[in-house]
Amino acid sequence: MDLRPLRYFIVVAEHLNFTEASRQLYVAQPAVSQQIAYLEKKIGVKLFNRTKHSVQLTEAGTVFLKDAKEVLRKLDESIENAHHAEEGLIGTINIGLLSVPVRDFLPLLIRKFRRKYPKVTIRLNYYHVGKIIEKLKDDQLDIAFTLSLGLQSIGGLEYKTLWTQPHCIIMHQDHPFANRKSINIAELAKDSFVMLEREVSPPGFDLLLAACNNHGFSPNLVNTASHIEAVLMMVDAGIGITILPKYFQSSASPTLRFINIEGDDHKVDILASWKKINKNPSLALFIEELELLLSTKIP
Repeated sequence: MDLRPLRYFIVVAEHLNFTEASRQLYVAQPAVSQQIAYLEKKIGVKLFNRTKHSVQLTEAGTVFLKDAKEVLRKLDESIENAHHAEEGLIGTINIGLLSVPVRDFLPLLIRKFRRKYPKVTIRLNYYHVGKIIEKLKDDQLDIAFTLSLGLQSIGGLEYKTLWTQPHCIIMHQDHPFANRKSINIAELAKDSFVMLEREVSPPGFDLLLAACNNHGFSPNLVNTASHIEAVLMMVDAGIGITILPKYFQSSASPTLRFINIEGDDHKVDILASWKKINKNPSLALFIEELELLLSTKIP
């Protein structure tokens, strides 16, 4: 990419003196003259009117000077942007998330990140657990804020645990056990259950079945839904009970009760996860900011 003719032309046009231009460019005067002659021949117009005593821009030269400066400015900007993109300072990060678990944490992280890297575009994509697993596996997400359930099905992942949440039994306040502090799952053998459809959250669905089976019964699953709000509404309507992470309590109806599970360690990690082989340089900067925030903030 030989831009010498343009650069030489601009310096000559600014000084209107070939001798002074050669000093500014640290080259011999004949070299400057050769480059200008080459440029005029290349574009097919005369750029300077030259006499023994003066150098003046032609009308075409005046117009060309403005455009030549803009071309070099844009080229320099493009080169700088290319370097910034390679360093991750310009780019796009596709984030997949479950809304409730990181509702407060993620906006704080993004605000801090964008103050440092304003040219990186952040795209937020809300998905259910099953879809997040699928899109991480297919490299459609750079990073996901989700549950630890089911991620073991994807190889080559890195994790950063944000915090841990217990699973709770959720029931309406009129349920006979609603005032209990804790419940053994075996006591729910005669209850009706509602749950997210398995394709929406395979790990969560399987967890409920396994928890009940481990206590000697298969749950009486009377209904399923594709959205967690619908599951909680069915519980609120007295259709059945369910088992979900405790973080849903912050957005649930006040008539619902979240009760601890006795015995087994029914917990789930809320975490950030990404593929080790992800080559997005902006993601590396985002993870650095994530780790910095986690080191200074206890959720």
